[in-house]
Amino acid sequence: MPVSHQGNAVTNAVTIVSESVCEQVMGRQDAFTAIENVFAAMAKKDACNFPVVREAIGHADAIYGFKSGFDREGKVLGLKSGGYWPGNTRLNLTNHQSTIVLFDPDTGRLKSLVGGNYLTALRTAASSAVSIAHLARKDSKVLGMVGAGHQSTFQLRAALEQRNFEKVVAWNLHPESLPVLAAVCEALSVPFEAVNRKALCAQSDVIITITSAFEALLDSDWVKPGTHIACMGTDTPGKQEVDPRLFARAKVFTDEVVQSITLGEAQHAMAGGIIKETDIVPIGDVINNARPGRTNDEDITLFDGTGVGLQDLAVASVAAELAVSENLALVLDLD
Repeated sequence: MPVSHQGNAVTNAVTIVSESVCEQVMGRQDAFTAIENVFAAMAKKDACNFPVVREAIGHADAIYGFKSGFDREGKVLGLKSGGYWPGNTRLNLTNHQSTIVLFDPDTGRLKSLVGGNYLTALRTAASSAVSIAHLARKDSKVLGMVGAGHQSTFQLRAALEQRNFEKVVAWNLHPESLPVLAAVCEALSVPFEAVNRKALCAQSDVIITITSAFEALLDSDWVKPGTHIACMGTDTPGKQEVDPRLFARAKVFTDEVVQSITLGEAQHAMAGGIIKETDIVPIGDVINNARPGRTNDEDITLFDGTGVGLQDLAVASVAAELAVSENLALVLDLD
């Protein structure tokens, strides 16, 4: 099976884009545009996520699954395969491992294999950034970060590009991890302060939660009017980051309503009868100007970022195109 660099004429070619190449070619603005476009397509019913498969495999304590979908507007078809291996830390590997597979929607033939680890972090951060761009107050000055894990630095960098933030405040269950956020702020000349959760809410105009918590970390009464909150950690039944009562005070938006009420942050407010499914607005409707987002500076807006397969496919498609254009992709000729 011959292997060639992209640029040669290849018949029935499969493009391969490694993790390192993804990091070379794919930036935050590329991811932001791809996610914004796919959210807009989802809201117009031009893109559809298929049912998620997620299972414990009974080996290495791993959770393995598939997210897939089709973006008719962007002509992107495929799936992300991967999961969570908790023992990978001991092997100096990332716990989350994934690969994105793209197919030609006209023929069904394999089109691209793209490393998914870096892109997953990038697209998750882009989702909260899109929510900030469309929902946060224009004069937001203080950014609050709840969580300081691997994903947090991606979130922080993407968020800081959306508003003229003058300060970052942060809390983490294990405060010894907070220096990773402080280092990003130092590099970008943004003041940083470690605070408790109540103080974080009192100061912040925008809050990003990015944890693996199974209990409310932020009390509704702490959140001041005008705040935008992006809840990015809850993607499984039982997980929770904020007080469900906050949903009664907030205008609620999400990437996909079905996931929001079943495995996203809204699952708890739904179970408690605090909100109805119809109270949740797809953020794509705001992007498309089909429904309003924030209507005044006193609104509390909440984005429930559950993570959908179409996000992965969107960024992988762009990464593959960029890798090809920069002659960094590898190609397998399957003929």
